[in-house]
Amino acid sequence: MPFLHGLLLSIGLILPLGAQNVFIFTQGALQSKFRMALPIVVAAALCDTVLIMLAILGVSVLIINVPVLKTILIAAGVLFLAYIGWMTWRSEGSSQTAAETTRYSPRRQILLAVSVSLFNPHAIMDTIGVIGTSSLHYNGLEKGMFSLACILVSWLWFFALASAGRLIGKLDSSGKLMMVMNKISAVLIWASAIMMLLINAPDLL
Repeated sequence: MPFLHGLLLSIGLILPLGAQNVFIFTQGALQSKFRMALPIVVAAALCDTVLIMLAILGVSVLIINVPVLKTILIAAGVLFLAYIGWMTWRSEGSSQTAAETTRYSPRRQILLAVSVSLFNPHAIMDTIGVIGTSSLHYNGLEKGMFSLACILVSWLWFFALASAGRLIGKLDSSGKLMMVMNKISAVLIWASAIMMLLINAPDLL
């Protein structure tokens, strides 16, 4: 029961189209080979794993309750999303663009994935408020099973998302579809940044 609970809960939380999902899907499509997207996938999955564990252990609650840290997190999140949206908008989706993307060092890919994963107050608050709170119902082995299910969903989802992106990238040899998807993705990422800024404006003033 705890494993099923964690499974269903995590699927519900991770499915909505957010900046993190859009970024991973787009990067999966732009890479010439799936293995080139692995640094992004693994980094995002590890970030989710850390957030889930912190939420279940209750440590991340301390971060959110410190006003200065919360303000820094929100401001950094808005700036990073704006930057990632700009990069996505500029990408034309052509084979040349894909080749340029593969030249990014694994370190840069990881930094981008970490920024879009961790500098997102809404993701952190959702993790704390939903997963963290739900885990309070369990102890010992049951809490371990609940945690495992939540983490498993994140890893499987990000691998599936990048794989779906890579499939679209293969089917779209002309690059026209990816060009349109990049523009849409950029707008969605910018919308996420604006919403984050508006909702958290009182904390920044």
